[in-house]
Amino acid sequence: MMNYKNNIILLFLISFTASFAQELLTKENAIGIALENNYGIKIADNNLKISENNKGILNSGYLPTLSGVAGSTFNRDNTDAIFSNGDITTLKNAKSSRYNASVSLNYTLFDGLGRLYNYKQLKEQYNLSELQARETIEKTILQLFSVYFKVAQLTEDVALLNQSLKISKDRLIRAKYQSDYGQSTKLAVLNAEVDVNNDSIALLNSIQLLANAKRDLYVVLGKNEDPDFYVDTQVTFVVTKNKQELFEQVKANNITLLQIEKDIKISDFQLKASKSGYLPTIGLTSTYGWTKSNNNSASFLTESTNTGLSTGFNLKWDLFNGGKTSTQVQNAKINYETRQFFKQQSELQITRDFNNTWEDYKTKLFILQTQEKNVETNKRNFSRTEEQFKLGQITSIEFRQAQVNLLNAQSNLNQATFDAKNAELALLQLTGELLNTAF
Repeated sequence: MMNYKNNIILLFLISFTASFAQELLTKENAIGIALENNYGIKIADNNLKISENNKGILNSGYLPTLSGVAGSTFNRDNTDAIFSNGDITTLKNAKSSRYNASVSLNYTLFDGLGRLYNYKQLKEQYNLSELQARETIEKTILQLFSVYFKVAQLTEDVALLNQSLKISKDRLIRAKYQSDYGQSTKLAVLNAEVDVNNDSIALLNSIQLLANAKRDLYVVLGKNEDPDFYVDTQVTFVVTKNKQELFEQVKANNITLLQIEKDIKISDFQLKASKSGYLPTIGLTSTYGWTKSNNNSASFLTESTNTGLSTGFNLKWDLFNGGKTSTQVQNAKINYETRQFFKQQSELQITRDFNNTWEDYKTKLFILQTQEKNVETNKRNFSRTEEQFKLGQITSIEFRQAQVNLLNAQSNLNQATFDAKNAELALLQLTGELLNTAF
């Protein structure tokens, strides 16, 4: 039964090892695939295209409108006509027809500057959409690296557990030899077998977690096929500026603050546009028309055709519209003030978030450095313990404890490394430098 288990584990490990011959998914390639395939980014890109269409001259209200009208009417009448000279004419089923066509041009010369500020709103709305698209990309890249480094961490965990399992298997073989030659008891063999089984289970669980994490990464990448890749586990830290320098970047480049500034501009233009209701509207109209009439015999004219151009100006001034304009202006003022309050609130929250993230990053770097020293200490301890174990100077339980201590220290270092990197990514996102950083 034990040999059967070991064979299954061996086949599983061979299969896992073979997967490392698959394609390397670098950080740069992952970013490129996400930018191309991620559905959140695609949706943000479409929203940006709509905003780009809206800000164009065709949607500005500055262009005139040109419309054409054509029509015709046909009549069949019974007519009794008495002319001024006393003649009387009676017609049955008399036919007549009328045809008309015209082209009209309308252009608003002045609308109280409402059109100007609406046009400026559309341009700022496009700028806001650009920032919203950038925010979507930032969040996607942050999510991408969170999952990517999770895959990297689990890859390292699997390698550590694989190494620990090899040590346990070597110890089991040694225990069996010692038992066969009467140098140890059967208990040492059983203890070694238990440790091999425990290490095998831990390894299989990590392999499963790694497979799940790869699937999670493919979701972010917008891919639906089975994961078939491995990742770069190398971690490089890129933040070199001090806290004050980073905070200045937050105030200048933070995506949330930039969006709020655009919201305030839009609210200002909305306020100015609403005040246009207090001013008159002046428009230009021009029409070129053609009319042809075919009359029945009771008419003085059998046929008439008219063509002509008419042009005029119109002025409309709502001296009082029931208080509608006044209400709109008051609401626009309140909305503008609300945006200012929201900006102040967001500045407080982002300052808090920055301070928390900075402290978290520094703490995780300190933990990383401490764990590096801890690993070195445990490596030296395990090396000495291994020598003593081979010489029979310590028990297998003491050797196992040294092995577990080393594995835990290495796992903790692995965890600390990627925790520190994720904290750095969060810091870069707050400063607005996430998309400008090479990883």
